[in-house]
Amino acid sequence: MDLTTIIGLLIGLLAIGLGMILKGVSLSALFNLAAILVIILGTVASVMIAFPASTIRKVPSFFRILFTEQKLDNKALIQQFGEWADLTRKEGLLALEREIESINDPYISSGIQMMVDGQETEYIKDVLIKKIEAMEERHEEGAGVFTQAGTYAPTLGVLGAVVGLIAALADMSDTDALGYAISSAFIATLLGIFTGYVLWHPFANKLREKSKKEVQQKELIIEGIVSLAYGHSRSMMVEKLNAFLSEKEAGELKQENSYE
Repeated sequence: MDLTTIIGLLIGLLAIGLGMILKGVSLSALFNLAAILVIILGTVASVMIAFPASTIRKVPSFFRILFTEQKLDNKALIQQFGEWADLTRKEGLLALEREIESINDPYISSGIQMMVDGQETEYIKDVLIKKIEAMEERHEEGAGVFTQAGTYAPTLGVLGAVVGLIAALADMSDTDALGYAISSAFIATLLGIFTGYVLWHPFANKLREKSKKEVQQKELIIEGIVSLAYGHSRSMMVEKLNAFLSEKEAGELKQENSYE
């Protein structure tokens, strides 16, 4: 579970709720069925029109990514490449063949398999880079859905307010009812802005940030495989891959190993 997404949502809801209470607005005003229908169903309809069915079917998986914690341990990965560097220096590249079955990451195993099969280093690197580019395109597809939803929702909020004002101004004989109707009309605007800028746009950014981190790790993997192919020592390997760590992480990794 990605706690930052959950906590962010709770804080956002708390902020709008407390803000309304401090302004003397009843929270029951939010439960305006007409406004909810215009914003939520309108946003869903707009997104469905904007994207093909193949993308819409993936929306549940996009939400799953948002609420699942990303576990990327680059330090452990560098240590693993260091061990493989020791192995290949002692027994040669073919020694990695028996390691392939135990590797859970298909991206790493495919790169090592190509290396064991005797493929050129530049060819291996090119294939792995192409896989990263394809992955980025898939990830951007999800971010694009939420970006568009965040664009449509505030505008639909204005549309909902206009519809509410039309209904309110249709009968101006009762001023008390008129005031209530006008305030209700602006609930649609509130919901549109809230969902657009507290939900959909942040969701899109979260997906992009997760994608960047995954791309960074795969770039680390490429450099590790290239170093193995060139026969670099453990110390050379780790020194090179430390570039993908923060200074703190690199320092911790040095303390955990005796190669420095």
